[in-house]
Amino acid sequence: MTAGRTPPALADATRGRILYGGDYNPEQWPEETWHEDVRLMRDAGVTTVTLGVFSWSALEPRPGAREFGWLDRVMDLLHQFGVDVVLATPTAAPPPWMGRLHPDTLPRDADGRTEWWGGRQHFSHSSATYRHYAAAITEDLAARYAGHPALTMWHINNEYCTVDHGDEAAAAFRRWLRARYGTLDALNTAWGTAFWSQHYDSWDGILPPRHVHYLKNPTQVLDFRRFTSDMLLDCYTAERDIVARHTPHIPVTTNFMPLWIGQDGWRWAEQEDVVSVDLYPDPGDPLGAQHAALVQDLTRSQARGPWMLMEQAAGPVNWRGVNHPKPPGLNRLWSLQAVARGADAVCYFQWRQSRQGAEKFHSAMVSHAGPQGRTHQEIKRLGADLARIGGAVAGMPIAAEVAVLHDWHAWWASAQEARPSAEVDHAAVLHAWHRALWESGLTTDFAHPEHDLSGYRLVVVPQLYLLTDTAVGNLLGYVRGGGTLVCGFLTGIADEDDRVRPGGMDARLRDLFGIRTLHEWWPLEPGRTIACEGFHGTLWSEEIEAGGAEETVPYRGGELDGLPAVLRKGRAWYVSTLPEPEALRGLLTRVAAGAGARPVLDGLPARVEAVRRGDLLFLLNHGREPVTVQVPGAHRDLLTGETVSGALTLARYGAAVLAP
Repeated sequence: MTAGRTPPALADATRGRILYGGDYNPEQWPEETWHEDVRLMRDAGVTTVTLGVFSWSALEPRPGAREFGWLDRVMDLLHQFGVDVVLATPTAAPPPWMGRLHPDTLPRDADGRTEWWGGRQHFSHSSATYRHYAAAITEDLAARYAGHPALTMWHINNEYCTVDHGDEAAAAFRRWLRARYGTLDALNTAWGTAFWSQHYDSWDGILPPRHVHYLKNPTQVLDFRRFTSDMLLDCYTAERDIVARHTPHIPVTTNFMPLWIGQDGWRWAEQEDVVSVDLYPDPGDPLGAQHAALVQDLTRSQARGPWMLMEQAAGPVNWRGVNHPKPPGLNRLWSLQAVARGADAVCYFQWRQSRQGAEKFHSAMVSHAGPQGRTHQEIKRLGADLARIGGAVAGMPIAAEVAVLHDWHAWWASAQEARPSAEVDHAAVLHAWHRALWESGLTTDFAHPEHDLSGYRLVVVPQLYLLTDTAVGNLLGYVRGGGTLVCGFLTGIADEDDRVRPGGMDARLRDLFGIRTLHEWWPLEPGRTIACEGFHGTLWSEEIEAGGAEETVPYRGGELDGLPAVLRKGRAWYVSTLPEPEALRGLLTRVAAGAGARPVLDGLPARVEAVRRGDLLFLLNHGREPVTVQVPGAHRDLLTGETVSGALTLARYGAAVLAP
């Protein structure tokens, strides 16, 4: 963080409310529309809008020019109508003149192709020219609006995701490697350059992992991912420090994409005053709500408390093959789910649906149907709901007895070529394990494998292919301290340099789980299963010789007949396949109960989610039919004001927020 600055927090912007609003792009509309917009915002309960995300060419139409007059008028108008502003730096979309005059600002892909202007995110994170212009516009925005009464938060850039393999990035990569390794000998050792005659005798010989004839060096690729995340973070912190110097009391954020591979989310979150995310589950996906819950749990854990839902869709998006609208009630349900899982801000892309441009078919709070359309009428209802519950829920914590471990470096290392199975996807495995816990009604945090885990009754490791020695020691210490650990396959295989550990799995972990020898990995073909005693496994299996395990569940039939599919030694479990959903849910429910971790509410009907936030109990019906939920004791539903005692009927996509 900025030296000498006490970081402000989301609470400094919420002030006991749930923030409600979305991206506002007034530069796309005639000025008379702005006045209609603010009246509609007031009627819909909008508290906050984000301005200027993609306004660079409107603010700086020519190099060095400044056109702030329109933004002055919008800021004043919003303040007049009581709407706060999250002011963005516009640096995610440089004006066309920048790429034309300064081609060094344009990124290149691994094949040497230039990413030209005409879209967005067409900037090189390593370009000194880009950084100069980005700092200049940020400086002028901060100086001009630091004292504006509407300003409540800063939003830096947007969805950082640029990758650059060009020459300026190559020079920056070499500097990053020098800082990491110090000497070429250390780099050659870490990268295993004795393989395929890749030994480097000069720093100048090192390039980003560009196009090669056959298979890139895995550790070079891993380090390039690390470098890219760090360079993007440098861009963020440079702009953050500028606005923080002008307004040290105003919180700063940038929006993550949901469970995106390109950033080390743990490291980034440490540099944000407010952790925010964009979340777009597919209304056509039966597991859309579970995907949302996973991202919400992860974001809350990164924030270590309340977080901001920066973007969601009021209806369909525009970038899937088939873009499903949200049926009536689903937008409200998923928004309340975010609040239940820690969001103190519920926002959208965008306020008014664009009539032109690449996202004209992406929904908005005011759709093409206008204020009388169903979408906007539901937006108004949700605004009233959030106003009712905001004072009771804002800032409230969520207690979790279960932690799911996740690490971007392990994901990066496992997502490369030439692995035992291209069917194994880190994010998909993570979803499968989180789904089992979600369907069991167990509230979960996420944690880094080196975090303090002592506060959790159960720690689950779906898959961490790469583990540092510190992380391995942390897991062992957690179990020695009385914790219960369940690990999935392909965990602890490699060290931080993607070097396979002797024996194919860290020896300390093998001893922890009661594994004498891991003989072979036996990945499964797509759609195939493997029989185990009491269930079927998918995706993966392993030829394991037990040694010291106190309990095993064997494979049945085939080459692995009789060998252990699941092992337990004390409080440590190892699962060498991916059980089918019902079996994985049953296993984790049983282990959690043995560890003393209980669901929020027993006996829930299918498709009903229960989450406690502070003293409030959120009940969410993700099904298409009404259901009755048994609720012990008497409560008051904050959404309706009615008293609930004994049982509660939830409508299709219905929700209740119960206070004791």
